[in-house]
Amino acid sequence: MIALSLAEIAAVVGGQTHDIPDPSAQVTGPVVRDSREVVPGSLFAAFVGERVDGHDYARAVVEAGAVAVLASRPVGVPAIVVADVQTALGALARHVVRRLGATLVGLTGSAGKTSTKDLIAQVLRRKAPTVFTPGSLNNEIGLPLTALSATEETRFLVLEMGARGIGHIRYLAELTPPRIGLVLNVGTAHIGEFGGREQIAQAKGELVEALPQDGAAILNADDPLVKAMAARTKAKVVLFGESAEADVRAENVRLTDSGQPAFRLHTPSGASDVTMRLYGEHHVSNALAAAAVAHELGMSAEEIATALSEAGSLSRWRMEVTERPDGVTIVNDAYNANPESMRAALRALAAMGKGRRTWAVLGKMAELGDEALAEHDAVGRLAVRLNVSKLVAVGGIEASWLQLGAYNEGSWGEESVHVSDAQAAIDLLRSELRPGDVVLVKASRSVGLESVAQALTETGAEGEVAAR
Repeated sequence: MIALSLAEIAAVVGGQTHDIPDPSAQVTGPVVRDSREVVPGSLFAAFVGERVDGHDYARAVVEAGAVAVLASRPVGVPAIVVADVQTALGALARHVVRRLGATLVGLTGSAGKTSTKDLIAQVLRRKAPTVFTPGSLNNEIGLPLTALSATEETRFLVLEMGARGIGHIRYLAELTPPRIGLVLNVGTAHIGEFGGREQIAQAKGELVEALPQDGAAILNADDPLVKAMAARTKAKVVLFGESAEADVRAENVRLTDSGQPAFRLHTPSGASDVTMRLYGEHHVSNALAAAAVAHELGMSAEEIATALSEAGSLSRWRMEVTERPDGVTIVNDAYNANPESMRAALRALAAMGKGRRTWAVLGKMAELGDEALAEHDAVGRLAVRLNVSKLVAVGGIEASWLQLGAYNEGSWGEESVHVSDAQAAIDLLRSELRPGDVVLVKASRSVGLESVAQALTETGAEGEVAAR
């Protein structure tokens, strides 16, 4: 974080200082909420959770080097006491970004946010120091913590913004006002909470409504609900996609033999070829979104194409490909799942597995509401149409719907199996995998299927396993 004294921080957040011998003492390290992340110079934000109360760690974090604790009650060590720690954290983030002078890029969408955010960061940091959301910390706590990790050297701040209802993105944009706002797509993720795609579009569009007149709204020309958001912003509109009307577009899209996308990138200032290290054709749209942001910030087509071609995955369990020494390929995409990302992952599996036996180890897609049965059935049917060799549906009723969809799509459905839990899937695969097989593991985060991918990665490893 930029250096601030405890007195300054107390004034910004409207807090009272307690047990602070020197109010001029400065916070020079990060603001953290996990006591294990404290380093000398930190400010520790004490949140009260369902099982853990951060206030209980106050003395330990100060002994570890924290300058003070941001708390909701006195804790017997240097503290700034506020009515609500989350509100105070947001106020501090808003103050810091105003002082920074960095360009803020906010992005949202139903699918692909984290992968796209990672691509944008890898492209922009070739131009100037860049801070970006770690993993998927895109909510009312994660976003301000990311913003507060910026320093005086930071020139670009890339912030992923999630939403579970109307008004969420508006609130995040007020904390960290973006100059560039990117909307990737409007899908069915969290549709059970929102009530419909139109409501999801309303929520996602709050990002472009927050942009200043001299800002830029980066919108997906291939998604009608996103493209329509152009009418909701006073900022410049830049379209990306494969549509001929897109300002930043892809031509000659194809997949390499290993399932990695390649295409000709066209921007208003030139064109250049891209061959990505990531897997799956869905990354083309993510790359175009990143390219549109980078072009708006002054990078050339050649610079962007080079950066996209060299970019990798920065976040765990998202199309994370591991080659076992015995020739089995594990694709760990178990961080989360929704119908759009599930279809994209299955298509990537089919592309990667040409001439090889493929396994789709799939589990529940959460928060789909009344659409849950139809969406799980559709994913099972798609696995059959893509000629995936084996479907392993893991879990309860949603998994049975996956298997039923596969079975009803055709006789191939007899190759599907429904197992009760992750351990049952591990036991099955350990007994039946053979060299050359490709295994995709994917479900919503709550299912915990990353344990399947991790167990299979470790199985039979005689030497070091090479992860790409």
